[in-house]
Amino acid sequence: MRNRLFAPAAAAAGLVIALAGCSSSDGAESDSSAETSATAGAAAALPDTLTLALVPSDDVEQITTDGEALAAVLADELGVDVEVFVPDSYNAVVVALQTGQADIGFLGPIAMWQAQQEAGAEIVLQALRYGAADYVGQWFTNDPDTYCLDDVTTEADDEGINYSYCNGATGYTGPQGEDALALLPEDASIAWTDATSASGYYFPAIQLAEILGIEDAASAFPGGFFAGGHSQTVQAVYDGEATVGLSYNDARSNLAEEFSDVGEKVVVFAYTKNIPNDGVVLSGDLDDSIQETLTAALLDIAATEEGLAALAAVYDIEGLEAADLAAFEDFVGPTYDTFGGE
Repeated sequence: MRNRLFAPAAAAAGLVIALAGCSSSDGAESDSSAETSATAGAAAALPDTLTLALVPSDDVEQITTDGEALAAVLADELGVDVEVFVPDSYNAVVVALQTGQADIGFLGPIAMWQAQQEAGAEIVLQALRYGAADYVGQWFTNDPDTYCLDDVTTEADDEGINYSYCNGATGYTGPQGEDALALLPEDASIAWTDATSASGYYFPAIQLAEILGIEDAASAFPGGFFAGGHSQTVQAVYDGEATVGLSYNDARSNLAEEFSDVGEKVVVFAYTKNIPNDGVVLSGDLDDSIQETLTAALLDIAATEEGLAALAAVYDIEGLEAADLAAFEDFVGPTYDTFGGE
């Protein structure tokens, strides 16, 4: 498998040697030779096999299939084998990065921060969706009479599916609708996603702590439960298993093909503050030059039709950009220790 990424470097090295041969300066020739050796050394340092760790967002079999397609595109770009590792949780990916079992991890923002803090991983890229590198967590309900403090509005998407909102929770900019959170009774049946989910638990829990003084959201509502995923929380509220649910915006669309009325029956009534998108972390055991190579390769494939299709299939990623580390500042300190740290 040819390594296309290093072809320009090899051409540049050849040009350096040619110029050195025409030069009358031994010092210049020595410097050029040293630069060429350094470039060759960086290329040689790339492992023969890399492991790409993905977390199942919905269906394990499907994410594995889609992940293998992404791995193939990345392998073609790098010229080395790329294996796919699909564990059952974000924490398992963090452990894999910590123990040398994974080199590249696609993670949610909480787990990205956790991987940096606990596994020494480097946060390098963030996903783009709808042209943005951030999003909001959404609160939704099948009981708008209780949680909607104003009229419910309905908007149709490009495919004609209706989605309902209230309390100003439109436009995907938060926070919104926070007054409605005070209406949650102690016996509220809340479908959280996962304890390590930024939009499905972490940021909503911070919101409840800041607004209502609730320090342990899961314990404060004993009628709640962790559904295990964003589609599952929407399904739980749609089916009436829970009255309120949490997810990223807008996870209702995941069920729209099967349940055309999900956007109207499940009404979004509040948003969290904006959250940095999920993205890519790299093992801290990799040399800086290798990290730079992998980061560049991922950006390169995101700029191709084939690569973008593979990224979209895996996590609906519409592009990649360099991570804004300042966006992760909300994860620092007591909030992380209380809600995100383990």
